[in-house]
Amino acid sequence: MALLIDIKHPEWMKDEELRTELLQFCPEADIRTGKNPGDAGEIDMLAVSSYFPGEALRYPNLKLIQKTGAGVNNILADEKLPQSVQVARLQTDTSGAEMAEYALACVLQEQRHLRQYHEQQAHSKWISYPPRKAAETTVAVLGLGRIGRLVAQRFIDNHFKVAGWSRSLKNISGVDCHAEANGLLKALESAAYVVAVLPSTPQTRGMFNLDLFRRFNPKAVFINVGRGDQVNETDLIRALDQGLLAAAILDVMSIEPLPADSPLWLHPGVQLTPHVSGFHLGDAIIDIAENYRRLKNGEPLLNLIDLDRGY
Repeated sequence: MALLIDIKHPEWMKDEELRTELLQFCPEADIRTGKNPGDAGEIDMLAVSSYFPGEALRYPNLKLIQKTGAGVNNILADEKLPQSVQVARLQTDTSGAEMAEYALACVLQEQRHLRQYHEQQAHSKWISYPPRKAAETTVAVLGLGRIGRLVAQRFIDNHFKVAGWSRSLKNISGVDCHAEANGLLKALESAAYVVAVLPSTPQTRGMFNLDLFRRFNPKAVFINVGRGDQVNETDLIRALDQGLLAAAILDVMSIEPLPADSPLWLHPGVQLTPHVSGFHLGDAIIDIAENYRRLKNGEPLLNLIDLDRGY
């Protein structure tokens, strides 16, 4: 049985680096890399970050695609994915904590007017603004799963008021929880910041459109650390131009890397980062080695995707 690592993001992690780490936990394993895959028929498990349509068909005996992260929407969207191939993701508080830290940093930047001061510096302007008070500021966290709860808790710990929204109603201490369509509008109405931490599903793809942006507080800042395909980027630009929201901070885009001709690059109301909010895997790497062992021994796998729910 062979595991092939083909991450395709060398700026984040090289295949050989992950192979070296995995061999510490399963030194006898047959672990290969994208540069040296060997016989495709021997590959039973594929570990990827990016996945291309039809990629699974390269390996006739493939049984498991292991995503080196949480998002599996690009895998599940593959119409050619054999039904016999299972899909697993990683669940780690390490990257979730980093995403929470990123969201907090974005909000604190706005609370202390750092973007404005940076712009003023370029024009030698000396103008001060009173900091906004956390206790008087509501942050809406959309998506209250494992990562969303970490994000919400980080804001609670820093004395913000927190509203939350999820598909099913949650009960989380310190969070004003909402669910369903009416609940979403309720969570948005008083939010100064809207942090999206949602999975990509048929229900969430494209949900941030002009109609929804019209329900935002016009002074709100939209922060997306979830999935890029949830945002209609044309509508986002229209919403910013129409004053339906104050700004957007995007760590994820519908196409990555973002094309050079995308209007998002130069829009004054948009701040971009290259999908770095949750960067490190932490001890979740152990789960990849464990899934290799379990697959080899015919045991139940960790973190399998519910194909009906899409996550």
